[in-house]
Amino acid sequence: MSTKPDPAGLDFSGVTWEKSPFSGGSDNCVEFGTIGGLIAVRDSKRPEQTPLLFTRDEIAAMIAGAKHGSLDHLA
Repeated sequence: MSTKPDPAGLDFSGVTWEKSPFSGGSDNCVEFGTIGGLIAVRDSKRPEQTPLLFTRDEIAAMIAGAKHGSLDHLA
């Protein structure tokens, strides 16, 4: 398994960021984008901060868990 790059060393200026349509257009949500085959996640209120990086498998597992209700206790 290869390691993910340090996000602090990446240039995110070319990333197209997307918000969920369920965010209601507010700045109180997360944004997702792709970079180098990875998924970047950032806080829409703090776009200047270094995003987190996840593999597609990690994002798929998180989405599956959310759909299953495994993360409901966090809300």
